[in-house]
Amino acid sequence: MRPAHLTTLLLAATLAAPFLAGCGASEGEAAAPAADGFPRTVETCFGDVTLEDRPERIVSLNQGSTEILLSLGLADRMAGAATWTDPILPSLAEENDKVERLSENSPSLETVLAQEPDLVTASFTGTLGEGGVATSAQLEDEYGLPSYLSAAECGKQESGNSDGAREGTLEMADIYTEIRQLAELTGTEEEGEELVADLGRRMDEAALDVGAAVTAAYWFANSESPYLAGCCGGPGIVSRALGIDNVFVDQTDEWPQINWEVVASADPDVLVIGDLTRKSQTAETAAAKIDFLESHPVTSKMTAVREGRYIHLAGAELNPSLRTVDAVEKVAAGLRDLGLTD
Repeated sequence: MRPAHLTTLLLAATLAAPFLAGCGASEGEAAAPAADGFPRTVETCFGDVTLEDRPERIVSLNQGSTEILLSLGLADRMAGAATWTDPILPSLAEENDKVERLSENSPSLETVLAQEPDLVTASFTGTLGEGGVATSAQLEDEYGLPSYLSAAECGKQESGNSDGAREGTLEMADIYTEIRQLAELTGTEEEGEELVADLGRRMDEAALDVGAAVTAAYWFANSESPYLAGCCGGPGIVSRALGIDNVFVDQTDEWPQINWEVVASADPDVLVIGDLTRKSQTAETAAAKIDFLESHPVTSKMTAVREGRYIHLAGAELNPSLRTVDAVEKVAAGLRDLGLTD
């Protein structure tokens, strides 16, 4: 194990190498011109993000950010990706194979810096923020490294284990903003607009009014103290699009932990459950969740459990991302299959 101060010096030298090489050019040799449209600045709710040149070594710290970058055609300009809840979207699998997987969960700062990135992106303050891989200020001030945090995190307050309350309600417009801002930072505006248009079309086609008083609860993970969706995150978009009622709509935290007695008392008509492949919490997979629900003395008496009214979603579909549209489509199909639509 290297001493901490030596590791820091090695990292600093690694990051400085490209800049020192540039400074070593002869006086008559002109510096390489910036790509068209650069430098450019994108204004975000977390502050301005400025890139002097087109990024060529992007590191993404979350699956949601990674899937947007891949959808913009940026696989060849990505130096690494990390923090996964699920397999990659099948349509992006071939492009994803070109990108180094740095870590199944949050990578170390040393791992990120070793990729010599010129842009770091993230979906959550839990990875790009206090207690995460690093803060944006730290990356900028200590390493001169620009970073982008999802617009879906705007107005969100982290608080303990609840994933934070929101000052407002997350909308698809926030996810579209994230796509457009990443497209602007990478010079792929045309691809960004095409992606937004396709997602908007799919939302319009999937949306329906179930025509009945259908209630639902969204369970992400953890069997001892389950994370259930509150009002205002990704599941809120699903509920509003489909005209169903989240039984915990009065909870402003994105994923509050609610005991099973309270859940059973709410007795939702349908349970939307996360089918995660990561190994971070208890009851990650849908199968593990259903086994728990059907064997627990309290939850086994719930209407949705007795009648097998489950709709499976990937974890990435429950998080705010371009997969929120997949969630709307899958929940709509699930409601029809369960006979809960008119």
